[in-house]
Amino acid sequence: MIIGLHHAQITIPPDQEERAKQFYCGVLGLEEIAKPAALAGRGGFWVMAGDRQIHIGTENGVDRMRTKAHLAYQVEDITDAGRKLAEAGIEVLDAVPIPGYERFEFRDPFGNRVELIQKAD
Repeated sequence: MIIGLHHAQITIPPDQEERAKQFYCGVLGLEEIAKPAALAGRGGFWVMAGDRQIHIGTENGVDRMRTKAHLAYQVEDITDAGRKLAEAGIEVLDAVPIPGYERFEFRDPFGNRVELIQKAD
């Protein structure tokens, strides 16, 4: 029945869109894409992660620090990614090891849990 994953969505507080663009597009390097005109007035923005869309929507009243839910982004150079995050003031957290992968976690500036993962050599 399911043939693939089209997109995933995370949320940020409604008044934090520009800050989120600075983080997701600036620090993480994701490319912003246009939302359909029918959805433009709903707030938030969309980005591409490889060939998948990530929808960054707005939502009030959510304690994002209380959930284990997360997106895992595959990276080419996990060491460089960790360095860039540290330079941006983001605390990098160790993740439980998985054979064949290097990975770590962090919380974005809005509390969303994020994982970066790279296949080990």
